[in-house]
Amino acid sequence: MNEDFFQGYKGDALATLMKFNARVWGQADIETTRGKFVGTILPRSENDDDQHIVMKIPTGYNVGIDIKTVNSITETGYKKANYKIPEKQFPVTPGLPHVKLLGTGGTIASRLDYRTGAVIPAFSPGELYGAVPELADICNLDTEKLFAVFSENMGPKQYIALAKAIGKEIENGIDGIVIGHGTDTLQHTGAALTFMCQNLPVPVVLVGSQRSSDRPSSDAALNLMHAMKAAGQSDIAEVMVCMFGPTSDEYGLLHKGTRVRKMHSSYRSTFRTIGDTPLAMISRKEITPIKKTYNKRRNDRNVKILPYFSDEVTMLYYYPGMKPDIIDSMVDNGYKGIIFVGTGLGHVNRELYPAIERAHAKGVHMFMTLQTIWGFVHMFVYDTGRDMMAKGIVPLGNMLPEVAWIKLSWVLGQTNDAEEVKRMMLTPVNDEITPREPYNGYLVLQGGVPEVESFIRKVHK
Repeated sequence: MNEDFFQGYKGDALATLMKFNARVWGQADIETTRGKFVGTILPRSENDDDQHIVMKIPTGYNVGIDIKTVNSITETGYKKANYKIPEKQFPVTPGLPHVKLLGTGGTIASRLDYRTGAVIPAFSPGELYGAVPELADICNLDTEKLFAVFSENMGPKQYIALAKAIGKEIENGIDGIVIGHGTDTLQHTGAALTFMCQNLPVPVVLVGSQRSSDRPSSDAALNLMHAMKAAGQSDIAEVMVCMFGPTSDEYGLLHKGTRVRKMHSSYRSTFRTIGDTPLAMISRKEITPIKKTYNKRRNDRNVKILPYFSDEVTMLYYYPGMKPDIIDSMVDNGYKGIIFVGTGLGHVNRELYPAIERAHAKGVHMFMTLQTIWGFVHMFVYDTGRDMMAKGIVPLGNMLPEVAWIKLSWVLGQTNDAEEVKRMMLTPVNDEITPREPYNGYLVLQGGVPEVESFIRKVHK
């Protein structure tokens, strides 16, 4: 058979397909020692092993079948699939808000290239309209791809470029901005843009997806619809993260950029507001505020863009038995700021004290946050905390560790004066430090106990 019939297959997997005269894109019944699989044989990524056959089953999911378990393959039909997203002209509707989508490389709408295993993003307005036609009922859309990186490769260069692009779009009269972004570091970018883009007159909404668009359970389309609605129609003029609320597709949540965290590696409802409540619930029909106070949309264009960032800041997650040479090496390598992520109320061991003193003497700015995620740093309670404050470490209330790292990097991009750095770090820009946590700002439900099991039966996860 022609090589085109075996795209990406090699070695033992290729020999298995040839043995049974089965082709890529062929509909087939595969009998195995684990049962029968029915579906379409898909191309194999060029970088994958030669021990599996990939099949898309009727539910829409892909499964890998170990060739050692295969007894027979019977081809029942053949139709080569076209996974290109159809492109249609995005309509312009008078009266709808004008939204700009800035792309960073996240796969909020995408297709899968089965040859390489890579996800190819849909990004032009026409592609997005072909993938999610409901967008045309929400807004008039323009798009611009600023860069194409995985979210783990986002950093100071990208934060600064985004901040400047946001300022330009606001100056040009945009009604709202959506930023497509990978979910792994969405919270870091949300914090960076909160500090760099102040006094916003329009919403800036970061959005991603936990599951790619080729999966039946993908959250991409609904997250995108919610984000466009928030950007175009919400009166909340802040940097926000828009993602699923529950794991079902009932509604999304709008989270403040300084108080949000990714809490699960794969759940669609992975993002949670920490130490507070979300800003609002959002569905395709309505936006329901949860918080009573927030920065509101305005008609002026008076945004303050502060695109500063220092790469001389690090974050030190404390663990028992940590040695002082770690701090010494950071100082020797030129770091000007350290965010400690301490235990309990904000503690590290006494063995680190001499290194902390040496760092303070060399002008290193040091601040304390918590490993507990929820709660406040309280360094007055025990001698350990009092000793560390005397040696130059400043407590940061309930600021989240990654937000503190972002903020200190932003502050040191503007000044190195110790008192000014401390003042800026302790002066909230947008609730990165709050006076208190509301009673419902800390919720961790433990399965198995009667009252929680009774509650779970009444609500969605």
